[in-house]
Amino acid sequence: MRFATECLLILAMAQMWNLLAGYAGLVSFGHQVFVGIGAYGLFLISDTFDLSPYWVLPIAPLAGAIVASVIALPLFRLREAYFSIAMWVFSEIVVALVMKAGWLGGTSGLPLKSSRLLDLDWFEPVLFWISGTLALGTIGGLFMLMRSGFGLGLMSVRDNDLAAMSVGVDVQRNRFIVFVLSAAGCGLAGAVSFLGNLYVSPAAAFDVNWVVYMMFIVMIGGIGTLEGPIIGTVIFFGLRELITDQLGFSAGWYLVALGAIAVIVMLWSPRGLWPPLRDRFGLKLLGVGRAAPIPPPDIAPLAGKAGQLG
Repeated sequence: MRFATECLLILAMAQMWNLLAGYAGLVSFGHQVFVGIGAYGLFLISDTFDLSPYWVLPIAPLAGAIVASVIALPLFRLREAYFSIAMWVFSEIVVALVMKAGWLGGTSGLPLKSSRLLDLDWFEPVLFWISGTLALGTIGGLFMLMRSGFGLGLMSVRDNDLAAMSVGVDVQRNRFIVFVLSAAGCGLAGAVSFLGNLYVSPAAAFDVNWVVYMMFIVMIGGIGTLEGPIIGTVIFFGLRELITDQLGFSAGWYLVALGAIAVIVMLWSPRGLWPPLRDRFGLKLLGVGRAAPIPPPDIAPLAGKAGQLG
């Protein structure tokens, strides 16, 4: 059950990163900052006010959303690789500040003192159902969002922001909304993940591997698709269990295998595994693309010819 919970939470994070990079064209190297902010927000509020962590969970996405809304304005002045690097730098700054803050536990981190309010007999099942709801909610929510008019405008921004602006799409507003939503989702997933440990530390909460996992899953499965992160999650955890558990190799070999597969897939199919499978077999599971409208027939020439015949 703990393994399934981990899979579902990573899937939810990958979908949030996919929302930003795959549908808005903003590649972030620092999304681990929202994972850590969500986790620390949960621990601080729960312990300070002596509340059950379950009731405090909504604070985690709110904390991530607030931070994202504050940093969005300066970050959106940067484009492409500059935005990506700026996100990573911002994450490192936050890590340094947290490590120096004694009231946040410094480098040692914080235990969840309010854990005494939890029913430990039901702790694992509750986390599993919360994680499942979060994963299904992100998939269903993104499907409805991308099928809406906002989603169509967002994909036009990703493909060509100048062309999108020329037809009246508010590029900055669309990117701002997606950036905040992505941060909120990662914050909630991070809070649930560290709630399962009953302990949070800056080294683990702001670990760069969080964004590495998100990027690997999305790029391997298929960026800009809802099915891609699902496939990527299966491959990611399948490889981990096969190499480290079944074959007994160290975690280093597992990372080598991930890197090799990532290179092979990107050389064979830069769009990921799902798009070629979808195109080859005509699969349409969670597709959000639009078909071009069929132009109506030109009635005027036909009417003229009918008059001549009459």
